[in-house]
Amino acid sequence: MNLRKLVTTLALASVVVIAGCKEDTFIEDLGVCPVVISTTPEDGATSVPLTSHVTVTFNEEMNPETITQSSFTLTGSEKIPGEISYNTETNTLTFIPENELNYATTYTGRVAPSVKDVLGNALQTDYVWTFTTIAASIPAVVLTNPLNLATGVPRNQVINAGFSEAMIPSTITATSFTLKNGTSTIAGSISYTSTTAKFSPENNLAANTTYTATITTAAKSKNNAPLAANYTWTFTTGADNTQPGSPAMGVDLKSVGRFGIFAGVGISNNAGFSEIRNLDVGITPGVRSSVTGFPPAIVVNGAIYASDDIAPPGTAAMLLQAKQDLLEAYLFAEGASSPAPATVAGDQGGKTLAPGIYKSTSTLLVQAGDLTLDAQGDPNAVWIFQIASDFTTVGGAGGNIILTGGAQAKNIFWQTGSSATIGDGTSFKGNILALTSITMNSGARAVGRMLARNGAVVMTNTNIIEKP
Repeated sequence: MNLRKLVTTLALASVVVIAGCKEDTFIEDLGVCPVVISTTPEDGATSVPLTSHVTVTFNEEMNPETITQSSFTLTGSEKIPGEISYNTETNTLTFIPENELNYATTYTGRVAPSVKDVLGNALQTDYVWTFTTIAASIPAVVLTNPLNLATGVPRNQVINAGFSEAMIPSTITATSFTLKNGTSTIAGSISYTSTTAKFSPENNLAANTTYTATITTAAKSKNNAPLAANYTWTFTTGADNTQPGSPAMGVDLKSVGRFGIFAGVGISNNAGFSEIRNLDVGITPGVRSSVTGFPPAIVVNGAIYASDDIAPPGTAAMLLQAKQDLLEAYLFAEGASSPAPATVAGDQGGKTLAPGIYKSTSTLLVQAGDLTLDAQGDPNAVWIFQIASDFTTVGGAGGNIILTGGAQAKNIFWQTGSSATIGDGTSFKGNILALTSITMNSGARAVGRMLARNGAVVMTNTNIIEKP
């Protein structure tokens, strides 16, 4: 730069500083006048999450001492309290609201002219912008048991309603959840867990009778939003049927009951620190080299046995007996018929099942919510699930097996005609007797046993199996 140009440039810069960055003297290339160049959320943004942080980015480094509760404000119906910070590397002011923002509310951010850069130049005018938060979701009934228009419903049926999101338990009452026969209200008790409301009739329902269940708009979600309209469905009971009672006896596992994992061809722990607690691990005809990932997986208060082990003596014979006992237990569970099996199909998530035998002619899922097994006060209550094909629990919105009413995992048996998969991060209860293979996805935990007749048992990542 020649001397004449340098003098001219410095003179112009002096004019800007002296003039205090007035708009008519602002020289952007010199970067001496502070300006807001971006915000998050952006001006006019909609559907902004309630947990959003607010940021303001300047074109140059600002004086942190001027970034204060008075120089920056966020207001809705009132001023929003929160924490303000300033990053000198990115020239960014960040405001973290003390609480979540409100639904469907327009907020105004304001940066005052008291904000100055490191040379003392001030923002020329208030910088103001607005954004609007996301609207509150409207809860809905997404699943019922019995289904709408179901027939042949057991007379001791517990009526369930599954919601699309968590509800305020205190709004699920005898007023907001009713069951009627014509205009006569049926007496019963109401309970609510997870996203499922349950109506338990005080007495068995009448035979061959149509009932109407209703969830009213008095039921509200956690964000205090009511249902859009009353939800009503009907069902008709059978001649004189009831839910299947508890089988007279469970499935006798005999010697295979000592194992938390028993497999035909392979046992693997693919990653992470998995544990089998107070149970053994066995494989036959698979050999010791087919057991992999131990460590990092460990067996606590138990041992690993393979068909080619020479010690302790008799290991091979012990495993063959366990395999025979597994075969007999599998066939017993598959053929159990007293009391008469109840037919189930598809996703069981969000349901509550009394003790009994439940038969699926294809695959079975636990996905859209948790499956609750209610012993109704009987600690000896038994469940036998007869599943013709694959059995899968899916982690995420549900996929857990919940025990209540005194139910015990040792009395639950999942006979699976193909393979079973336990979902990511889910809590599983009971003994799986699979024809082929069993996979525990990442973070899945089980109180029970993984017994695979012909295939492999795979632990994916950081799994736990505990003795039921």
